[in-house]
Amino acid sequence: MARIAGVDIPQNKRGEIGLTYIYGIGRSTAQKILTEAGIDWDKKVKDWDDDEQNKIRSIISEMKVEGELRSEVQMNIKRLMDIGTYRGIRHRIGLPLRGQKTKNNARTRKGRKKTVANKKKATK
Repeated sequence: MARIAGVDIPQNKRGEIGLTYIYGIGRSTAQKILTEAGIDWDKKVKDWDDDEQNKIRSIISEMKVEGELRSEVQMNIKRLMDIGTYRGIRHRIGLPLRGQKTKNNARTRKGRKKTVANKKKATK
C-alpha cells in the first residue's frame, strides 16, 4: 500500500484519483504532480514502483498538505473570529458565510431543524 504524506492511497484507483485522498490535493494538483514526476495519470497506484513513489513524495513534501494545511485554515478562521469580522461572526454562530439565504435552507451549517412550539390560544 502506498503511504504518502501520512495517508494510505487506495491501490485499485488511478493515480490521479488516488492522490486526491490527501487533504489539500485536488484533481488538477494531482495531475500536475504526476506530470512533474513523469507518471501517466491513468496508471493504477498498485503499478507504481518505489522510484515513482519517492518522486511523488518529494514533490508533495514541498507543498502544504494534511495537518499543516488544516491547522493553517483553522488559524485563519480563528483570526477572523478574534478580530470580529462579518465572516468571523458567522463562523462563531454557525451560519452560512457567503451570502446564502437562511430562511428555508442552510441546514448543513445550522444543523437539524429545531421545532418551536406554538403559543396556546386563550379560550373565551
